[in-house]
Amino acid sequence: MKAVVAEGSGEPDVLRVTEVPTPRPKPGQVLIKVIAAGVNRADVMQRRGFYPPPPGESEVIGLEVSGSIAQVTDGVEGWQVGDECLALLAGGGYAEYVAVDAGQVVPLPPGVDAVTAAGVLEVAATVQSNAEIAHLSPGDAYLVHGGAGGIGSFAIQYAKALGCTVFTTAGSAEKLAYCRDLGADHAIDYHDDWVAAVRDAGGVDVILDNMGAKYLESNLAALRPDGRLTVIGLMGGRKAELNLGELLAKRGSVAATSLRSRPAEQKAAICAGVVDRIWPMFADGQIKPAPTEVFPLADVVAAHEYFDSGEHRGKIVLTV
Repeated sequence: MKAVVAEGSGEPDVLRVTEVPTPRPKPGQVLIKVIAAGVNRADVMQRRGFYPPPPGESEVIGLEVSGSIAQVTDGVEGWQVGDECLALLAGGGYAEYVAVDAGQVVPLPPGVDAVTAAGVLEVAATVQSNAEIAHLSPGDAYLVHGGAGGIGSFAIQYAKALGCTVFTTAGSAEKLAYCRDLGADHAIDYHDDWVAAVRDAGGVDVILDNMGAKYLESNLAALRPDGRLTVIGLMGGRKAELNLGELLAKRGSVAATSLRSRPAEQKAAICAGVVDRIWPMFADGQIKPAPTEVFPLADVVAAHEYFDSGEHRGKIVLTV
């Protein structure tokens, strides 16, 4: 089958479409014929050599796909050959076929076509699972960094659907307007003093952060008493000092999470939660898919170049 591999690490031009063996599903897995694959920042980090797949997982890049069931193995219930589906992966998505545990396979969200849906599951699973960790509740003030990206686009809508006041950061007037259109109550340019703006508005209860070290001190300053910081990315570095005295005084908490490395049973539980709690929000229009830029698999280099440019809003997907 055709698949994308990285020949070395670095810029997008290390990516190649090549022939690799078609995976053979194990008992409890299904084989999916891929329609489209979502492009995520984790893919970029893997391409650059900073985020290798977990041991035993495919070296092929890609953490989410849409497609149809091509094969069902012993122990799998509820799926038949030909069923349309989405899958959450630890790797292997940029390919014509992928094998995955059946617990990480879900139906398409209501009213969303298969190509657009390829960019939904990873963000939905990330946002919803971290909202649970942070006990995000109606009435909370919620800060989402990078509101114009795939995760940010989803998180803004999800938090508004829960009844939260939503703060977000973005880097241009166009992206800030886009975030407001999604429902953000406070959209702040991160080139400005966003901490002062958040504090002047009363601070926040929960922060979803993709920056890591660079924003650690600032995030702590923006939290209200009993605030919760969840770190899901390290775009701003891995190491920083944490003022435990300030964290203690605020009775605050910091959690850092990764979806990719979770055990299969945890991923299955998260996927089930997405179907139970998120898919109805698509059905009633509380959440809509983010704008989606579509590239054919053969143009994977161009897709990653576009991702790296920072110009996109919402999601990028590859059609297979």
